[in-house]
Amino acid sequence: MSEQESRKLRENILSELTSSFEKLVQEKKESGDELVFAEKGQLKTVKAEDID
Repeated sequence: MSEQESRKLRENILSELTSSFEKLVQEKKESGDELVFAEKGQLKTVKAEDID
């Protein structure tokens, strides 16, 4: 795989991940749910409505 192909693949993956996360946040906002993230080994709960 060439460097250009690799770069394009990476861009596509990041774009799809971003899109999926945005859809997840929107669904959680509509249902009033929270999201849980791990930060430095600690779990953090965030209300979906607090995510821009």
